[in-house]
This record gives sequence, structure tokens and C-alpha cells, in this order.
Amino acid sequence: MDFELPEELRLLKENVRRFVDRELIPLEREVVNDVKLQKELPRRLRGKAQALGLWLYDVPAEFGGLGLGMAAKITVWSELGRTTALPSRNVNIFGPSVSPILYRLEGKAREQYLMAVIRGEKRSCFAQTEADAGSDPAAMRTSAVRDGDHYVINGVKRFITGADEADFAQVFAVTDAEKRSRGGISALLVDMDTPGVKVTASYDLMVDDRPCEIIFDNVRVPAANLIGKEGEGFGLAQSWINDGRIRHGARSLGVMERCLELAVAYARARKTFGAPLAQRQSIQWPIIDMHMDAHKLRLMLHHVAWKFDRGEDCREEAFMVKIFGAADRCMQIHGGMGLSKELPIERFFRDQRSMMITEGSIEVLRMALARMILGVR
Repeated sequence: MDFELPEELRLLKENVRRFVDRELIPLEREVVNDVKLQKELPRRLRGKAQALGLWLYDVPAEFGGLGLGMAAKITVWSELGRTTALPSRNVNIFGPSVSPILYRLEGKAREQYLMAVIRGEKRSCFAQTEADAGSDPAAMRTSAVRDGDHYVINGVKRFITGADEADFAQVFAVTDAEKRSRGGISALLVDMDTPGVKVTASYDLMVDDRPCEIIFDNVRVPAANLIGKEGEGFGLAQSWINDGRIRHGARSLGVMERCLELAVAYARARKTFGAPLAQRQSIQWPIIDMHMDAHKLRLMLHHVAWKFDRGEDCREEAFMVKIFGAADRCMQIHGGMGLSKELPIERFFRDQRSMMITEGSIEVLRMALARMILGVR
């Protein structure tokens, strides 16, 4: 068993880290106080990011990307997680954000939707969550009823990130109320300018994300806009969310590593009662805990990436890497300064807290893990 990073991944890590340290971290305080810059920064940095040779690194080669595997993706995601200069979601400096399920498209739909996203001509949103169907998506009420060569969609989706800027939505709806998660939920592409589609409320969150509510009122969608086959939607959504959970875990590793850097530097520099904090056992122990947690998560991430790239079932490992987070100890070590926007810690704290809810709440993931381990339903 070899624990050394392959040469290509080591070089990738070094290149992205240099980019983060030189181009992003110096902008953190500026971004906090400039809402306009928060939106423009990814566009401003894309030229420099492309110089790294990572444009469309996560897009399969058959669609014009580099086709890097999950091991490379977690390397990039974790390094980008070390900074708060970028938005929490849709970090698009290395290319547009492409939902993996769009790779299932064929024929005209592939060119009209997938390739348009890859070229940066269109943006999409992922519409699954509902008011009473967040952690339990199988309980969704939005329906899609076949009517000739169309589906008629009715329902309301809530907390949909990017809905107000999307050109189309990947909508998950019930096509067979009896089967639901066992083949009764389907995925459809819906253009946001289709009659009956209305983006209504947006929600101000503790992080830099303003998800919206989408109302579907007798929305007629061509049957050709079905992704995959009827009834495959639940499985498609779960496979996408698996990818998202691994991404969250990788981002958490970046947060851990940066928080550890900040905590160590502060403990060495800050003095109380004539001695640096680094000499206080009450500070040493949480720093050691942070160091061990980062090491555990790093090993877990490489394991889940290894299984993912081999095409093996990695749901259990994806659940576990998503559960980790570590900004709390760093904030405590910094005391009052940890609460200040002068440092990125409070932003890390808020982002990490939000990750305990998105892509599956911690409680639901623990329930799923228990079922896998105990063999119960």
C-alpha cells in the first residue's frame, strides 16, 4: 500500500496552492467588504486560472475537458477550500459548473443544454428540494404527468441555488406516486422562460448564497427533455449528491488546513501572562485535535476518491467525509479576533455550519450510515 501522492497530483496540489496563496488569500478582506467584487472575482481571475492549464479540469475529455478523476478533483477542491475569497457555491474560476447528470443527455438535448453550459452560454440549477422534502427527497410532491408528447409539471421547489440566474432547471418530479424512490421519480429539463414557471421568494442565508423558490403551474415540457428514462430521476439525483458530498468533504479539509495554519501562527505570536499561547496546554490540545482531524479526513478523502475512480459504491465513505468540520476550535483559540471579519475564521465557521445541512443533513447521513452498518431498514 503506497501513501505517497503520485507525482502528477503532487504538482497539481502545489500549483493550485500557489494560486490560492498569491491570488486569492490577499483579496479576502477586500471581498468581505465589496459585494460587487464578490460576484465579479471569479470572472476576473479566470484568465490567471486558465494559465494553470486547469480549464474544464472536471469535465470528461469526450466533452472537451481534461477528464481528471476524483483524486485530482479533491486535490483542487481542498486547495480552493483554504480561502474565503471565492463564493461558497458555484466556484467557476476553472470553468462553468456542470451538473454530472447532464452528461447523460443525448442528441439535440446534449448540444442545447450540456454543451451550452460547458461553453458558458447557459447556466442551470438543480431543483429537487421542497418545503417538506429536503432530507427525504422521496417525499416530494411536485408531479410530472404524461400528456401525449409532453409532461405537465405542477409543484413548488424551495431553496434552489442559482434559480434566479439560471436559463434552465433540472427538475425532479413524481411520475409514479406508488413507486417514488423505487422508480417513480423522473428528471426533466425545464427552460426557465417556459410559461407557468415563476421564480418567487429568495432567502437571505448566513452564507453568501441566496436560494430561491420556483413555482411550476401547469408547465408543459416536451417528453424529449426527460433525462435518462422515466423513473431514473431519484438515482440520478443521488449520484449527483454523492459527488457534492465528496466536494464538501474536500472543501472541509481545505478549511481545516487553513484554520490550523492560522491557529498555529496566532498561538506562537499571542502572549498572555508573559508567555505565548503555544505553551498553554489548553491551546495545544485543540490544535493537536485539529491536526489529527485533518489527517483523518485527508486519508478518508483519498480512500473515497480511489473507490469513486474505480467505479465502486462509495456512498458510505461519501457520507463520512461530509460529516467533518473544524472551524470552531480555531475561532475559540483566536478569542475576540476569531469573531472579527478581519480574519477569515468567522466566514469559515458559517460556511462549515451550512455544510452540515446542504447535500443531506448530518442526522440523515448518520441514519443512512447506521442502516448500512447494521443492515436494517
